Amino acid sequence: MLSMRKKIRVLKPQSLLGLTFALFVLPLQAYAYLDPTTGSMLISAIVGLFASLVLAIKTYWYRIKSFFKPKPQAAQNDTSQDDDETT
Repeated sequence: MLSMRKKIRVLKPQSLLGLTFALFVLPLQAYAYLDPTTGSMLISAIVGLFASLVLAIKTYWYRIKSFFKPKPQAAQNDTSQDDDETT
C-alpha cells in the first residue's frame, strides 16, 4: 500500500516577487469614492508618523550619537595606573 502523503508546494522567492510586482503594476479598477475626510485622515497619519519618528530620534539621540562617536583609547592609560597603585 502506498503512503498517502500530500506534497506541499512552496513558492520560490522569485515567484513571490513576480506575483507581488504583477499585483502592483496591473491594478484592477476599484469603484470607490474617497471623500475629503479620507484625505485629511491620510495627511494626519503622515504627520503623526513624522512626529513619532522625531520623538524617537530625540529620545535616543545620545545613544545614537555615542554609537557613531569614536571610542577613546584609554585602555593603555588604565594599565599603567594599575601598576603604579600596586607598588
